[in-house]
Amino acid sequence: AHRRKTLPELAEIATVNERVRVLNAERVEVDTRVSDLTRQQKKADAEVEWVRARRDRDEERLNSGAITNPKDLTSLQSELEALARRIGTREDEELEVMEALEMAQSELATVTAALTAENDIVAELTAKVEAANTTIDAEAAEARAARETFLPNIPEDLLALYEKVRANHSGLGAAALQGMRCGGCRIDINGAD
Repeated sequence: AHRRKTLPELAEIATVNERVRVLNAERVEVDTRVSDLTRQQKKADAEVEWVRARRDRDEERLNSGAITNPKDLTSLQSELEALARRIGTREDEELEVMEALEMAQSELATVTAALTAENDIVAELTAKVEAANTTIDAEAAEARAARETFLPNIPEDLLALYEKVRANHSGLGAAALQGMRCGGCRIDINGAD
């Protein structure tokens, strides 16, 4: 039971899981940024298209000859110039958003790849833990079988005391006495004991 709880892979899994948690938080943040920038890009595209459509409509009116009033012609030409400036501004904004989106998508790909690598490490470590637990289970079954062969030879009162001590001391019912030191609790005993 102690070996099962203290496998070194368990500590590694905890460390990797912490990195996974941090990467997941980063992935969510970058994914949100990508979504926001995608929405901004669509909005910028729609604005540019709307301004272009208005410019095309005004150019068509200008070129059709339907407007004969010089004041209206001057006003329409001024509006076309303003629309051209607005299109340039909107296209510049759209390019900035596209560049930011491309950088965010690249960052998202990097974080996703790192997250995948960390998850692969967790899967590998989990497989090692499962293999170690299988080995531990086999050894525990052997130990239980060996214990069962000794139980008939042990007096019942001694076995009852052993089980009571074992229940109160995390499964340790007996320990080796080496010199004056108990191998279970690591305390030196006095000469009288």
